Amino acid sequence: MIPYGKQDISQADIDAVVAVLKSDFLTQGPIVPQFEKVVANHVEAKHALAVNSATSALHIACLALGLGHGDWLWTSPITFVASANCGLYCGAKVDFVDIDPKTYNLCPDALAAKLEKAELEGRLPKVLVAVHLCGQPCDMSKLHQLGQRYRFRIIEDASHAIGGKYREEFIGSGRFSDITVFSFHPVKIITTAEGGMALTNDDDLASYMNLLRSHGVTRDPRLMTCEPDGPWYYQQIDLGFNYRMTELQAALGVSQMERLDDFVARRHELARRYDELLATLPVTTPWQHPDSYSGLHLYVIRLRLDEVGKSHRGIFESLRKQGIGVNLHYIPVHTQPYYESMGFEADYFPEAMAYYREAISLPMFQGMTDEQQDEVIRALEFSLA
Repeated sequence: MIPYGKQDISQADIDAVVAVLKSDFLTQGPIVPQFEKVVANHVEAKHALAVNSATSALHIACLALGLGHGDWLWTSPITFVASANCGLYCGAKVDFVDIDPKTYNLCPDALAAKLEKAELEGRLPKVLVAVHLCGQPCDMSKLHQLGQRYRFRIIEDASHAIGGKYREEFIGSGRFSDITVFSFHPVKIITTAEGGMALTNDDDLASYMNLLRSHGVTRDPRLMTCEPDGPWYYQQIDLGFNYRMTELQAALGVSQMERLDDFVARRHELARRYDELLATLPVTTPWQHPDSYSGLHLYVIRLRLDEVGKSHRGIFESLRKQGIGVNLHYIPVHTQPYYESMGFEADYFPEAMAYYREAISLPMFQGMTDEQQDEVIRALEFSLA
């Protein structure tokens, strides 16, 4: 089976993890700060906070921005459920904005129309989670302009997008957002096995997220309510969580970061090759906005079913039977039973539903060979015939 995504682990990665195993610290040592510094420097952000998952990063990002009961979080329906769930964790309400039919990201025009209506109804969002689907950044300049006008904060869910760029700047720089979140799950561009990171240029947001990721506990006398009883003393000053990353994970991350640019470059080679090999088939290949340089976590095609005469499911199952580990990213969040119970109906977001009926994620990972890619194409040709 050729998987849709796969980690790339080198001997250097293994050696880095083994070195930590032989060290004095398996957690809360010097390697996590080193990893944070490496990522922050790479994307030119001021602060980076490593956590145990991107979901945790989204959660503390929302809390740091003051999201709570009675507030609204808006995001795209085409994403993993975590992009919306993070709002519910904070007691906020969640709504969605339909996608752009070309980029599959949250549509700025649909957002503008929805904001205009929401302003009249008194239900403007406090936080917008802009999901960079497949690694291609949203049109962040337009989203930022709307954020300034309607006074909402922006989180970039860049779980797919480390190593990508928007207008020649690395995603994560924070020029058009308050906080950016990366994921380091094994199928992502770089991995720490499990793990995530929140990046910001705001000192206060960084300080608060740092507190929240470790139980709300501090040893900093400047933050305490009284003088410390002694060198052992700590205080819990907020309700936080155990969202810390281990030294083992961070060591893997530091090592992986050395190859990030090469990983993304190889993904672009594979994408260009896919574009050429698929040019004569009844599929729509991914369109890239001229302002973006995608991280290319995913390569999603859309089937032109009116030309094929076969079902979406039939083609998907045919590929799986031939050993091609295709996937579908994602089932629209508003159609999940948990969200349907809140009153969402499928036809609320027609572009998202049209995408869902046609999309298939083809295998895309930096270790993929040209021969494996040729096998994917042959299987797809057979399935479409």
